[in-house]
Amino acid sequence: MRLFYRQAGSGPPVLLPNGMHLLRDFQPLAAARSLIFYDARNRGRSDPVADAARLARGIWHDVTDLDAVRRHFGIERLDAIGHSYSGWMLALYAREHPERVNRLVQIGPMQPNAASQYPPHLANVDATAASVFGQLARMAQTRPPAGPVSQEDCETLWSVLRPIFVINPADAGKIDWGRCELPNERDFMRYWLGILLPSIQSVRFSPADLARVHAPVLVVHGTLDRNSPYGAGREWAMLLPNAGLVTVPGAAHAPWVEAPDLVLGAIGAFLDGRWPEAAEKVTSIDPAGMGRLRELG
Repeated sequence: MRLFYRQAGSGPPVLLPNGMHLLRDFQPLAAARSLIFYDARNRGRSDPVADAARLARGIWHDVTDLDAVRRHFGIERLDAIGHSYSGWMLALYAREHPERVNRLVQIGPMQPNAASQYPPHLANVDATAASVFGQLARMAQTRPPAGPVSQEDCETLWSVLRPIFVINPADAGKIDWGRCELPNERDFMRYWLGILLPSIQSVRFSPADLARVHAPVLVVHGTLDRNSPYGAGREWAMLLPNAGLVTVPGAAHAPWVEAPDLVLGAIGAFLDGRWPEAAEKVTSIDPAGMGRLRELG
């Protein structure tokens, strides 16, 4: 099985699993390092997987593949950036292979445990979210449960999804993540709902698990994220022993689109070996429990 990758820049390598949608916007980070974006198993231009046994472990396959990519590029201890569920996967990798991690960036990560609930001010369920999820539910009722998904159906799905990832409707056009010309991506929702999401929901992170992760972790999260609640970012930053949180006020699930200078500046500083000025230590789910970070532990 082959994983497709693209490389930008030269210098210390940084892995971006399932990160092709970040390729254009993250180019400024390639000025000082080598960014390696790759399509996850059964995604994008990586090989499609027809053998059910090679998909059955869901997110655990992504953990295994990340380590394979690390070895392929001869990286002893990796730096990596993960967005959304890939950010969650990085924490699972760090739990399983703490000795192989140098520093990690989680952008809009899912909550550590699927059952976690947060108060309304830490979970943005607004009119846009209600509208989008309502449209998706109606589409699911009319779509055949089996059979190939056409490029047209994929593009229709993404026309519905785009507004949920940003707060300013004018930014929705910048969300060009569908890649509907690729068969793997046209069928992603079936793969996500049937295999990946259940495998994520079966994992439980305990404080003892995460105490093993001593590498620095930067969590970047928008306060109005509709896909992964802001409370999730705060919880990760509180549970991981050497983590800092960069809060992006008024941003949704693509905070680098809505605040590129803040987000890319913070990530660049962190990968250079220092906590960005905006990074804060989280001691409570309540936003009042914050303190400044100055040096990497």
